[in-house]
Amino acid sequence: MWNQAYRKTDVEAGGGPRPLYPMMLESPELRWSFIRKIYSIIAIQLLVTIAVAATVVSYRPVAHFFVSTSAGLALYIVLIILPFIVLCPLYYYHQKHPVNYLLLGVFTISLAFIVGLTCAFTSGKVILESVILTAVVVLGLTLYTFWAAKRGHDFNFLGPFLSGAILVLIVFALIQVFFPLGKISVMIYGCLASIIFCGYIVYDTDNLIKRYSYDEYIWAAVSLYLDIINLFLALLTVFRAADS
Repeated sequence: MWNQAYRKTDVEAGGGPRPLYPMMLESPELRWSFIRKIYSIIAIQLLVTIAVAATVVSYRPVAHFFVSTSAGLALYIVLIILPFIVLCPLYYYHQKHPVNYLLLGVFTISLAFIVGLTCAFTSGKVILESVILTAVVVLGLTLYTFWAAKRGHDFNFLGPFLSGAILVLIVFALIQVFFPLGKISVMIYGCLASIIFCGYIVYDTDNLIKRYSYDEYIWAAVSLYLDIINLFLALLTVFRAADS
């Protein structure tokens, strides 16, 4: 049943925002405020990522330092590992202000450097194609998920399938590292990763609408930010393989 404060008659009478999904018992105003907060954090993360990545791409000595010196290589390995290390204290302190924001900043900047170094040796055309397609897909899937949730669709069932798919993707990547299978296999990997992270965007957006509690704003932002960045990197892999 609808919560008495948000009955259909009240909504039709203009008593407040419509519920985001059927059987919604919480306040739509509070949930919308939470959603706006999450997307504001993600927007700042993406702006920081773009700024750092653009600096790495445009200032060539930075990229050359990472690929041509032993210190740069060591630092690159640290930057790859750092986000995984930061996730542990971030999970523990995700409700403790301002530590959660400081850890989120370290997490975002380290990933931004990885994105920048990945783009540094990629043609501008490929980067632009990946950015445009990522933006279109993220916007389209976000709007679709909100539309579907309002009509009673639930995507929680995707969780086990996506977890299994990520496991397949990790094993596929390890095989590629030790037994390179050529350009076609790289494109297959990129396409598979793109599909998986499209699924994660729908799944995490659905959780944002229905399941994340109000004090889980940092973790919700991290989840969607990772989905967007991983989708971009997957598409970059596909376009780069096709362009080579």
